[in-house]
Amino acid sequence: MSLVVLVTLPPERAHDLARTLVAEHLAGCVNVVPGLHSVYRWHGEVAEDPESLLLIKTSGEKYPDLEARIKALHPYEVPEIIALQYDRALPEFQSWLRDALSTPPRS
Repeated sequence: MSLVVLVTLPPERAHDLARTLVAEHLAGCVNVVPGLHSVYRWHGEVAEDPESLLLIKTSGEKYPDLEARIKALHPYEVPEIIALQYDRALPEFQSWLRDALSTPPRS
């Protein structure tokens, strides 16, 4: 199963989290989409903040570890982590993703 995981966070934290997830083979690719302005309800009040959106490509097998790592590194008390399953993608992309998620053998 292949997933695209959506995560919003402060812009100044987005690139570091993206790099960590790819370096640790929890994500094959992370797109950082800057320039979001989020309006949401928090503790009974309407809040607004600038954010970036991470579009994280991973597998269902990697998702539990990915989610745990995001929660450990994310600055929010309740981070937005939404996993969307997809069943169609370019076969060459799917092959690349599998390769990118595999941990290289230790020497």
